Amino acid sequence: MEITLDKHSANQASIKIKLTEADYQPKVDAKLKDYAKKANIRGFRPGKAPVSMVKNMYGTSLLVEEINTILGEALNGYLKEQTFRVLGDPLPVESTEDKIDWKNQKDFEFEYKIGFIENFELPLDSKIKATKYSIKVDDKLVNETIENLKSQYGESSNPETSEAGDNIYGDLKSTEGDFSKTLSLPLSKVTKKFAGKFIGIGKDTVVEFDGKEVKKGEWSEAFGLSKDELEHTKGAFTFTVKNINRTKEAEMNQEFFDKIFGPDQVKTEEEFTEKVRETLQASYDRESKVFTEEELKKVLVEKANLDLPEDFLKEWLFKANEGKVTEEDVEKEFPIYAKQLIWSLVSNELAKANQIQAEHADVIEKTKEMIREQFASSGLGSQMEESMDMFVDNYLKGNDGQNYMNMLTSVQNDKVLAFVQEKIAMKEKDISIDDFKELLEK
Repeated sequence: MEITLDKHSANQASIKIKLTEADYQPKVDAKLKDYAKKANIRGFRPGKAPVSMVKNMYGTSLLVEEINTILGEALNGYLKEQTFRVLGDPLPVESTEDKIDWKNQKDFEFEYKIGFIENFELPLDSKIKATKYSIKVDDKLVNETIENLKSQYGESSNPETSEAGDNIYGDLKSTEGDFSKTLSLPLSKVTKKFAGKFIGIGKDTVVEFDGKEVKKGEWSEAFGLSKDELEHTKGAFTFTVKNINRTKEAEMNQEFFDKIFGPDQVKTEEEFTEKVRETLQASYDRESKVFTEEELKKVLVEKANLDLPEDFLKEWLFKANEGKVTEEDVEKEFPIYAKQLIWSLVSNELAKANQIQAEHADVIEKTKEMIREQFASSGLGSQMEESMDMFVDNYLKGNDGQNYMNMLTSVQNDKVLAFVQEKIAMKEKDISIDDFKELLEK
């Protein structure tokens, strides 16, 4: 057997494997004899058919089977000996297999395409700089949240005549085009001048206006139009009122406090306000952590500077999912796949270099945290804890065990990112909610 490697570029290569008769024939002959002992062929007692007849009937299929086995073992063994990291799976060059004469040919040559990256190192020190973001909840957000809660838990009614602050439910329709949408328009989210068109009216009233009267941001925030629908916001419109919805704000009393946080958790407006602030801060602390880690990943990926074999990977993804995706699908989704792949390579390298390992106990604890978050607003905390082991076991066994592997990877990523932040230069930065939203839009 002869195996040769030909690197076409920095990340793609071909591997040729040459087999002679001596490489496969002894194993094929042994399989033929073994098959002859077990074969049940008409006209012969079981196991008594001549080997020559068995060879004539099954020799080619056994030859193909044995050569494929030899190729798989040889290819895997050869790749394990290399210093580079293979990405995806080797792809056979189909033209070589098409020319094979299995009945008469004695020597065979097979060719495979591979994609790879060379081994790399990513030293961690203060030369690598990143930012640790901390979102600070201000009084404005706390007050807005409380007002929203008072509206959400207030008493609803459907008056005959509209007033400022009502929600007007109806049909929006462009006069010149065919665009239409049924929606609920909150008058509190549009300018006072525009809202005036909808005050003092009742059901079946048709309000006429021009698209220019609506501010740009209000089309999405107040009218709820999608990006595609924003293309239809020019020209004249009509809005036919179908219903008027009004909410009387809930009073700041014990009944309201109990609805939000549970019985007797808070007892005064001051305690309620502080509890809202704490809850918001805890939520944004989680978002700060996620955002910081995503930005840190970008820094590490850029520092690693890995060059993926894109053409090979696209071909491999298409063939590995043959019949399930089109080449256009692969092209469209490839940037997301490439980003995930590069981070996986970086994370694994850092874990290996720094002896970071995800333990089974870590997987169990992270799964418990995930389940607790899912049940956080259900009011079933104590009952959930009693059955926690069952929930965890069922989840980790789900999806044929893939859930466990995904959680194991997640734990490793958490440990790697925590370790990295201890080793590099992390600059802490407090930002407002508005600043955070701007960062997300970039």
